[in-house]
Amino acid sequence: MGQGYGRDIESNEGVNVSNQPGIHALDVTRRHVLKCSGAAIAMLMGSHALGESTASGKTLGFTPVPVSTSDTLVVPAEYVAEVLYRWGDPVGAAEGAPLFKPDASNTWEDQNLQAGMHHDGMSFFPIDGNPRHGLLAINHEYTDDGLLHADGMANWSADKVRKSQAAHGVSVIEIIERQGQWHVMPGSRYARRITANTPMVLSGPASGHAQLKTSADPTGTRVLGTLNNCAAGDTPWGSYLTCEENWNGYFSAADQPTSDDKRYGLRPKGWGYRWHEHDERFDAAKHPNEPYRFGWVVEVDPMDPMQTPIKRTALGRIKHEGATTTRTQDGRVVVYMGDDERFEYIYKFVSRDKVSPGGYAANKTLLDHGTLYVARFEADGHGRWLALVQGDNGLTADKGFATQADVLIHTRQAADVAGATPMDRPEWMAVHPDTGEVFATLTNNSQRGQPGRAVDSANPRTDNIMGHIIRWREGAAKGGDASATEFRWMQFALAGDPNANQPSHRGNIKGDMYGSPDGLSFDAGGLLWIQTDVSTSAMHQGAYKNMGNNMMLCADPFTGETKRFLTGPKGCEITGIAFTSDRRTVFINIQHPGETASERSDPADPQAVSHWPDGAKGGRPRSATVAIRRRDGGMVGT
Repeated sequence: MGQGYGRDIESNEGVNVSNQPGIHALDVTRRHVLKCSGAAIAMLMGSHALGESTASGKTLGFTPVPVSTSDTLVVPAEYVAEVLYRWGDPVGAAEGAPLFKPDASNTWEDQNLQAGMHHDGMSFFPIDGNPRHGLLAINHEYTDDGLLHADGMANWSADKVRKSQAAHGVSVIEIIERQGQWHVMPGSRYARRITANTPMVLSGPASGHAQLKTSADPTGTRVLGTLNNCAAGDTPWGSYLTCEENWNGYFSAADQPTSDDKRYGLRPKGWGYRWHEHDERFDAAKHPNEPYRFGWVVEVDPMDPMQTPIKRTALGRIKHEGATTTRTQDGRVVVYMGDDERFEYIYKFVSRDKVSPGGYAANKTLLDHGTLYVARFEADGHGRWLALVQGDNGLTADKGFATQADVLIHTRQAADVAGATPMDRPEWMAVHPDTGEVFATLTNNSQRGQPGRAVDSANPRTDNIMGHIIRWREGAAKGGDASATEFRWMQFALAGDPNANQPSHRGNIKGDMYGSPDGLSFDAGGLLWIQTDVSTSAMHQGAYKNMGNNMMLCADPFTGETKRFLTGPKGCEITGIAFTSDRRTVFINIQHPGETASERSDPADPQAVSHWPDGAKGGRPRSATVAIRRRDGGMVGT
């Protein structure tokens, strides 16, 4: 989610070079796009995908905020926003935990007990059904070592590597609302930090495969840690799904990378994290199988701090942006996932078995058995889910897929062979709570339209720096099921600035403008929430000169009406979204406030861009989780 050494959205690392056209390679003119979109709209209208909003209360009843370039978080006048959990705050597992030191002198042992850096995807889990008391599971995507250490990356050491690793992963915190304000509970029996060194299990069809075995783990079933945890999801049985996105950047590859290294973006010396200098397992030249142990969806039971997190290999090895779940009509679970890189694919997993009552304990192997699919979007508004099953769709032994484990370890290559549609950086997915329609953000792709990378109906703009949101309904007829192998799709919105000089940058948004849509979620009433991630290297210039800081908007999916709900401080990304079950609080994350264009801060001037959230005396900007509620206690968004 973002750009540069930490998030790699516009680099050439791991770019799909298969030249798979997906849809027929088309010279898509504006007229053609409108014609195809119109046909798809007509089909979806006939299947009751469009109509009157079913959201309860007043739809989009808040006062929209203007664009902003200020170093503050701006919400509508009828709302209040309160910082809840900053990088460096105690996770709450014990009284007297180490506090954050503004000079960054906290040790790696301290960091193991504190909030990690760069908050991202998250989910709220109520305790005993109470919407005002529950757990937040929060991803910590990556680190800015210029902020994390007092002298940045100078005097690089094993302790600095350990501190960086401790600032990755997941926080589980217990929170409670008292007199209208949310608090992190100290001494919580639920609180825990999961880091890049937490023991985990590899489960599912690829577990034990030869490529997952290392000298430290000759069984190929156990691994240390999770990292670059981007978007997330939660399951019907109450577990948390955290997703490993740009894991490749942490590994130093051999001087002559393998074809798999190239397909997944590994390169000599990695992206500058320098972990391999003091933690040998991140030196892929010495331990070539270690990278195969990352790139998975990890399941965590937030209610059990002693549970060993499980990497679910049945969901495939990609740069997972998220894991959004829904159920089939017969009670199985479906997981929608994006692979966040240019010209990568959209996936779904359909479980073999039905969800059972009894929570995590009753469903702890459910995500190990099922079918992984990849999407192909046809030019006429129809689409197909192609099964990534050994022996089907060209996935045969002579092409390198002798077993299902081979398919899952090399998911990108399997999707290439099957004939999936290369997309403009598929990120978050959201499922409408009433209609079952699926929406997906396609954040941007500056290389769309270059030789061999033709535009198509699903990705209709050359130099797509603004991004778009696509939607589809499963099945060939009204009432289609999430397990269907065909679907009908249309564009929901082409992002942009209606006053942009270049027509392809103007978009077709109905309401407040935005660009680079990233985070995406429905609330229980059917309102669609959109978060943006314009990279700091593009913000406030060119096509983005009028858009201000990153923002969150709310849209009616039936009319397309869109209003800007909040704007963030300087240099940040808006990400992570979780609602309490009564919709009276929404939690969001402000990631990397004060980020520079290089994405690494100057340790001599850590507040050069931002003082958020603690002001000048805070020492350095800090990513944070924020609780937002209406002043009158009503439901958010209405």
